[in-house]
Amino acid sequence: MAPLIPPTDEELTRRAQAGETGALGLLLARHEASMRAVALSLLGYGPDAEDAVQDAALTALRRIGDVRDPAAVGAWLRAIVRNASRMRLRATRETPGLDGLDHLRLRDDEPSHPERIVEQHAMRDWIWDAMEELPQQLRLVLMLRHFSGITSYQEIADACEVPVGTVRSRLHQARGKLAEVLLSTAAQAHDDASAVTEDSRQEALATLESAIRGSIPGDIAELWPAETELLGTLSRPGERIHPTTAMRQNREKGVTQHLRHVVASRDITIWEMDVTNPPGIASPCPPTLAWLMFRRNRRVQTLRVIFPEPT
Repeated sequence: MAPLIPPTDEELTRRAQAGETGALGLLLARHEASMRAVALSLLGYGPDAEDAVQDAALTALRRIGDVRDPAAVGAWLRAIVRNASRMRLRATRETPGLDGLDHLRLRDDEPSHPERIVEQHAMRDWIWDAMEELPQQLRLVLMLRHFSGITSYQEIADACEVPVGTVRSRLHQARGKLAEVLLSTAAQAHDDASAVTEDSRQEALATLESAIRGSIPGDIAELWPAETELLGTLSRPGERIHPTTAMRQNREKGVTQHLRHVVASRDITIWEMDVTNPPGIASPCPPTLAWLMFRRNRRVQTLRVIFPEPT
């Protein structure tokens, strides 16, 4: 029996460009050592070098379609690591996210070339399946930092009620674990992440419409059971408040919210809103806010309203 000949880089690259996630996983695993060597040569031993390799692997997910010479994909991957490492060396201030993930942020209102690539290659479903494998606290910081408008370390720290240093640590852990899970699940079938997001978007629209009417239909009422608790700046110390109380107060003040973006996983949901205040209101609501929800069996257990910093 003739020995099996492993596929060449060119074959794997063309298969990855055709949407085969397993082929891309094999490519990343094959070149991981050389990618890490580049990072170490520029950044030395430490977390920065590992982060640069992770950044490069995630960037490759969205840019594999850009490779013009599939046989030279190894050099292409090393060049991405080199650029990621140099960016870290040049960085003098905090930047809003990880390159490879920022461009996978799928906006409801902004179709983009990266989004079409993700759709075509099934990368989005692969990434979100991998995200679901992370512990909740690690998944939350990734969702906020790279898929929502809550991007600064301080905003994430406020939303999670932890110090900024903890946010940085969790992001580092989350990116490392995500890279590991991506490689281990590359050849598996993945659920349709867009279906989860669309279901959540419909829930958000129905909730906002119910808030305006002042009555919540049965199917949406199930989303907001009696035990749901409103936390954060809109709640009162020592008093348990249901989200419908805040909805009623907004309706009485004439404040309306308009859904802008949805980020959804199985037990964490983020609804980002634009806010319209009526003319002459005494205490206007900030122009944007986000609903951060933790859920169990679809039902919302807690809701925290976050007010992002003006940009």
